[in-house]
Amino acid sequence: MLGKLSSSLKESIQKIAKAKRIDKRTVDELVRDIQRALIQADVKISLVKELSDRIRERSLKEKMVLNPREHVIKVVYEELINIIGKSVEVPLKPQKIMMVGLHGAGKTSSCAKLARYFQKKGLKPAVICADVYRPGASDQLRQLCDRIGVPFYDGQPEDRNVLRIVTSGVKEFDKYDIKIIDTAGRHALEPEMIDEIMVIEKATKPEQRFIVLDASIGQQASVQAKAFNDAVGITGIIITKMDGTAKGGGALSAVAETDSGVAFIGTGETVDDFEKFESDGFISRLLGMGDIKALIAMAEESLNPEDVEVDILKGKFTLKDLYTQLEALKKMGPFKKIMQMLPLGGLGLDINDDMSQITEDKLKCFKVMMDSMTEEELTEPKIISGSRLRRIAHGSGTSTSEVNELIKYHRMMQKMMKSISSGRGNMPMMKGVSMGKMMKKMK
Repeated sequence: MLGKLSSSLKESIQKIAKAKRIDKRTVDELVRDIQRALIQADVKISLVKELSDRIRERSLKEKMVLNPREHVIKVVYEELINIIGKSVEVPLKPQKIMMVGLHGAGKTSSCAKLARYFQKKGLKPAVICADVYRPGASDQLRQLCDRIGVPFYDGQPEDRNVLRIVTSGVKEFDKYDIKIIDTAGRHALEPEMIDEIMVIEKATKPEQRFIVLDASIGQQASVQAKAFNDAVGITGIIITKMDGTAKGGGALSAVAETDSGVAFIGTGETVDDFEKFESDGFISRLLGMGDIKALIAMAEESLNPEDVEVDILKGKFTLKDLYTQLEALKKMGPFKKIMQMLPLGGLGLDINDDMSQITEDKLKCFKVMMDSMTEEELTEPKIISGSRLRRIAHGSGTSTSEVNELIKYHRMMQKMMKSISSGRGNMPMMKGVSMGKMMKKMK
């Protein structure tokens, strides 16, 4: 997620964590690194300057309740959250939601993802397509809704009266909890289109008015957000394509142009690749501190109690446990996405390294190896060496180096589990910085 920005910020945090002393020179270097990272990510210069001034002033002048390293990291964390503002709380109750946005931002697919989000929360969503201009828009949205079993309405055949379609759709879905209205994609400076969404807003009085922004849009996002906000009063922002290496800073900083904040982010192509945005967890992930809260939520949504015999966040972790967890974790999504939610920065691990390269084929290979192990070996992996290693490799049709790779992977996973075994919200040590203690102070 925002790979380059995250990598740069994590490097900056690691420098502070390893610094022998914290003084003006160290803070100035940190501020320069953060400035460079944010500007390259397309965050507005004015916001970067404000952030820099606050980090410098607070780091050097504010009374410290932590050690100097922890204090500076805490300041960076809190000021980055200030840039993107507080998360938008979207109530789980009956409401109408109007979606607006630019051409190509991913608004239509976001309508289906949003419907799926409410569906998983136990509510009954329905979708109304008011885009009569883009060829295939209605068919695309209908197909997405059909896949997840969500009712869809786009008016009578050949009907191109947007207001009639919307009002009829709202009446049609009167008994449904969530009514999502997909408006036509547009450029914010087209007066006719802006007039149209104002008419729709006035006629339907939606409780939520979401603007959908592409993560790669850059600083133009602020201009667009302001125009839509002036027209209908934006209550939340949805940022799409956050799974790529898009700069993303422009879309995030567009929050400053509205009176709301980011509500959801799109993290992939499927309808389930959609997350409720939590500003503290998001910044925590960017800094390599993980987001255990989001990981737990993902597990609760994806797994049944019978899928797991041990808690994935417990410290004791044998090869037998690993076998069970590989089966369960596959249901939670790509490994790289899961790894982003673990506090790997504090362990000195990088999600771009060994762990994120564990593919489905590799996991299958690991399982075949474990099928060739005895009960004792699965329970006590430390005894695997020499003749045992060769026997397992021969029995699974693999090499001893591949078996060693499995053992190495198990040790890495075990290290992570132990690092957070004292509590779900705790973080490991980052050379000189107690992440658990620091994060508690941030809450």
